[in-house]
Amino acid sequence: MGNLLALAVLTVVVQRPMHPYEMASVLRARGKDQDMPIKWGSLYTVVRNLEKHGLLEVVESGRQGARPERTVYRITEAGRGEADDWTRELLSTPRHEPSAFESGLSVMGGLGPGEVVPLLRQRLGLLEEQIETGRRALEEERAEVPRLFLVESEYALAMREAEAAWVRSLLAELDGGTFPGLAEWQAYHRTGELPPDLADLADRGRPTD
Repeated sequence: MGNLLALAVLTVVVQRPMHPYEMASVLRARGKDQDMPIKWGSLYTVVRNLEKHGLLEVVESGRQGARPERTVYRITEAGRGEADDWTRELLSTPRHEPSAFESGLSVMGGLGPGEVVPLLRQRLGLLEEQIETGRRALEEERAEVPRLFLVESEYALAMREAEAAWVRSLLAELDGGTFPGLAEWQAYHRTGELPPDLADLADRGRPTD
């Protein structure tokens, strides 16, 4: 079971039995859709799958007036164990999850350096705005919220700061003309032809681990 929404459901239902609508309300209030990829339209399917696998069980099912029927679920012992094991794995084991930026960098050579530099400057400006906003929000939250519930925000901020520092470094190389192969890259976009050694490398691809 690899859907992180399932883990989010298990960790919220561990507090008390809930129906899916309440689960979604609590998860939204906690901003879980900012911490993990959540497709709200699949919530009911995820809940039913958790029940099917014995990780949730029905406490009651009923209807009040003209409202739709609501089924209340609680976590099982197996569900508690699954949530704990899943959390241990996420905390302990690094996983390579390519970002959209990493994908863009992998095909950056298709654009000329003269176009890439302003794009990176634009990204850096946006990152700096996000970092400043994140710092202010974190300082405000620290006054009221225990740090245990802010560590994911601290991590997200640290990752943005690290990315901004890396982009600054890359821009310094491009602006200063010290980026390796910059002349060949510029020549390719001027002539439309790759130097023989780069063409050979492009055909062979890079070594894989």
